Parts: sequence; C-alpha cells; structure tokens
Amino acid sequence: MENTQNPSHPADVQYNKVVEMVHCYAESVGLDRHTVYNAEKLFWTWTKGSATIQIMIHKLNYDNGSRRDFIRIFCPVMDVPATNQLLTFYRRLLELNDEKFGIKFSVLPNANKVWATFERDIKGIDFNELSTFISDFEHWADTLDDQLKEQFPNLLN
Repeated sequence: MENTQNPSHPADVQYNKVVEMVHCYAESVGLDRHTVYNAEKLFWTWTKGSATIQIMIHKLNYDNGSRRDFIRIFCPVMDVPATNQLLTFYRRLLELNDEKFGIKFSVLPNANKVWATFERDIKGIDFNELSTFISDFEHWADTLDDQLKEQFPNLLN
C-alpha cells in the first residue's frame, strides 16, 4: 500500500468533490481558498485561535488497483513537556482520546510534538458532515492546546 496519485482512478470523482467541499468550508468561515490551500503540496492550513489547522486527503493505493482516500485534519498541540510527570501526561492524552469523540492524540516516532488528529474515509461524506467535524476539530484543537500547555508546562517538576 502506498500513498500516490493516480489521476485516472475512478475514486477521483469523490476526491474532487471533497476538495471542493473543503474549499467551500474555508470560504464559509471567511477564509480565501487560494490563501489557505497549497496546490503544490495538496493541503490546507489556517489558524483558529492558537491552533494551526491542517487538512490533507491521503490517497492510499492498494496492489489490487483499489484505492481508499482519507481526509485528515490535524494540529500540532504542543511539545512533549520536559517533566518528571510523563506518565501522568501520556495518561491524560489517552483519557482525552476517549473523552473527545473523533479526536485522537499522537506522538510521531522520533519526534517531540503532540498532534491532535481526526481522520475519516471520504466515501459517502457530505458537506454537512465535513463542516461539522472541521468546526468541532477547530474548537477542540484551540481549547485543548491551551489546557494541556497549562496543565503540563515545559518544566522539570
């Protein structure tokens, strides 16, 4: 399975619809689609309060010729704090994974950054669902980054 582009694939119809829906969402909240979309890298980025919102659609091609496309909304939340309370910190992230429906927290391998992420297969998605989960994600990313930084300052305790 690899993440590549195949412009003649039948799934491109839905992919193109979702691209347009994200553009329309951006415009519906007062953003300029041409400013927030990077056509070269195929992703959107904007800020909501203190959160930097990023959106990508990943095309996953399988060896049998099938493809699944996933929309991913993500935001860097904070650096992993330099603290002797890392067990408490990671436990809190796992609790938030359970409490905040649709949002998950992760740390990438060999990185020191905590990310909030929402992802969904784009099959069957409509504009109402897309706009609901983007606006929900914006709210929680902007709220939780501040709460986590306050609860776990980057200090050794």
